[in-house]
Amino acid sequence: MSYPILSIMILLPIAAAILTLFLTAQAARWAALGTTLGLFGLGVALWHGFDVGGPQWQFVENAPIFGRFSWALGIDGIALMLIVLSVFLMPICILASWTSIEKRVPEYMAAFLLMEALMIGVFSAQDMFLFYIFFEAGLIPMYLIIGIWGGADRIKASYKFFLYTLFGSLLMLVAMLWMSREAGTTDIPSLMQYNFPVEAQTWLFLAFFASFAVKVPMWPVHTWLPDAHVQAPTAGSVILAGVLLKMGGYGFIRFSLPMFPEASAGLVWLVFGMSMVAVVYTSLVALVQQDMKKLIAYSSVAHMAFVTIGLFAFNRQGIEGALMVMLAHGLVSGALFLCVGVIYDRLHAREIARYGGLSNNMPYYALFFLFFTMASVGLPGLANFVGEFLALVGAYEANSWVAAVATTGIILGAAYMLYLYRRVAFGAPAGEDTAAMRDISAREWLTLAPIAAATLWMGVYPESFLAPMRNDVTSLLVRLESAAPAGDAQLKKGSPKADAHHEAAHGEAH
Repeated sequence: MSYPILSIMILLPIAAAILTLFLTAQAARWAALGTTLGLFGLGVALWHGFDVGGPQWQFVENAPIFGRFSWALGIDGIALMLIVLSVFLMPICILASWTSIEKRVPEYMAAFLLMEALMIGVFSAQDMFLFYIFFEAGLIPMYLIIGIWGGADRIKASYKFFLYTLFGSLLMLVAMLWMSREAGTTDIPSLMQYNFPVEAQTWLFLAFFASFAVKVPMWPVHTWLPDAHVQAPTAGSVILAGVLLKMGGYGFIRFSLPMFPEASAGLVWLVFGMSMVAVVYTSLVALVQQDMKKLIAYSSVAHMAFVTIGLFAFNRQGIEGALMVMLAHGLVSGALFLCVGVIYDRLHAREIARYGGLSNNMPYYALFFLFFTMASVGLPGLANFVGEFLALVGAYEANSWVAAVATTGIILGAAYMLYLYRRVAFGAPAGEDTAAMRDISAREWLTLAPIAAATLWMGVYPESFLAPMRNDVTSLLVRLESAAPAGDAQLKKGSPKADAHHEAAHGEAH
């Protein structure tokens, strides 16, 4: 592909965002929908043009700006999948906001278009400071979306979201400045191969960890997420759960693991400890929630703990599983927030007790909600199953106790999701207004059906998502090989660590 497709995908929504500010409400909606659909088309072209098994970095662009800083873009298979997820969810977000957002519509659409540009920028930046600019700037449109179009306590929630994420990232900026001086470059692919002094790695790891742990979000720095989700408009919750939480996981894969392998191995106990607490504690908290959005927000924290456990398992199944959980959670959690948005638009209540018996008067809605509930639980044949299974297999090889605790998350996940579904879809209607609610409209079909199709596709044929990322996982494993701690499986056998290239076979481990 000769034209600079990544630059186009970043600059086009920025130009469209500026344009929408000068349009009427209805014209702004159509402009935003047209732009996001166009970007989805470019995302499909990007996926089609990606050479699976080819060079690690593709679609590379580099234009020096000043000094070491340059407009450097390029993607590997991991970034490709996250960009495709972003451009897939964004037109659905615009459709979901079509009738529910009535005030300051042009500004709302402009904020979403700007957010899309910044998300694509995060996943395609190859210059460390360019990454930082995109990573931090993504806070601004989300802060505005929650703060202007959110619920009753939106100001508190938006400040909490902004301050939590900004504080962690300031430490990361200090670490980046030191790294660029030490390595003499800000080029991310070069830094991924650079061997930083072992004594400095721990401090650098902790500085990056402060930022990425908040973004994932890991326990105990997760408390901003339920507030942000509850107050955000439906589309804000979809993009927050679908893409913004993935930036923390992407940061671990792009920076923490390859750049600080010794520190990552040395502090694996910290990550495992926080992740195990997150799986059990947030699942138990989700069980007692009365607010649907809060329940799904706490379930997000539990699901993202599978990502951190998988990534720090230091083996192929764990890392590939973590990546699949990231993609699957982006689809399923986004869809669950859309399901809540559908009934919130009708009754303007999020309390579970206000609903009941919706399977009688909203059968299609109940079917979609059941489908995504089952996907969230990890039903085989749907998206989450593949990632969670691989992540648990990887965790078991690394540490069987961690795997045992993480598995309780699946059992508790089934408990709170099925409990939610039973209360909303079955039983006696909570009131006449509930019994009179109409089933999903054609526009709502258009938002839910594509995600359902993608969820099924991921569950039935995960290879199409795993294949582009496989070589990047191999490169990461080669980089981690010297530092990787011996897992339970190796310790039991007393055998040397398996070679990273042959981890898929696992002959030595078992």
